Amino acid sequence: MNTERTGVERRAAKHAALADPSRLHIVDLLSLGDLSPSELQARLGMPSNLLAHHLNTLDAAGLLTRGRSEADRRRSYVRLTPGALDGLVPGAAGQAHRVVFVCTANSARSQLAAALWQQASQIPVASAGTHPADRVDPGAVAAARRHRLPLRAARPQRLADVAADDDLVITVCDHAHEELGDLGGLHWSIPDPVPAGTAEAFDATVTALAGRVDGLAARLAAI
Repeated sequence: MNTERTGVERRAAKHAALADPSRLHIVDLLSLGDLSPSELQARLGMPSNLLAHHLNTLDAAGLLTRGRSEADRRRSYVRLTPGALDGLVPGAAGQAHRVVFVCTANSARSQLAAALWQQASQIPVASAGTHPADRVDPGAVAAARRHRLPLRAARPQRLADVAADDDLVITVCDHAHEELGDLGGLHWSIPDPVPAGTAEAFDATVTALAGRVDGLAARLAAI
């Protein structure tokens, strides 16, 4: 009974946190991708002190977490906690002709994201880099093999050579997002597994990307 009550209280806390229109709008935005507080402030047209209050309320309800940018360590990103919206499913995210995943080198995260998308959605997918490497990282190839993902070890591609005007671009790298700015579309702040280079780091990346891919694929319709 106590466990049941604790679960009900957690759900009630989430509903209470989401009862404010501004906080509900914040969660809708974060359900699509990660945003820095300054980006949220610009989207919402809200003073920083009021935004901080709303973020703290959502944090206290267990709905969001924050992490430092791997690019600019003074910058942070706000993201939804995994499972935060269980039982509170957001609506459709719109339509897309094609999805293009982008990281700096197009050697790991964007490649793995595209492979996961291929399994989750009928919408065409591609991947690219802002500064492509010479090859797909061997750790990404090995992780794809372990997770049975359709990743071809093709030469990484430059974003300018891949993207079309009607693509939905999703950056999975803080460096790429901050370089592209508003051109980057949605952003998922996924840590880079390449510096660690371990199977555990790449597997964690696959797990993080899979949750994001499954969540968006269910809400995105093909044009």
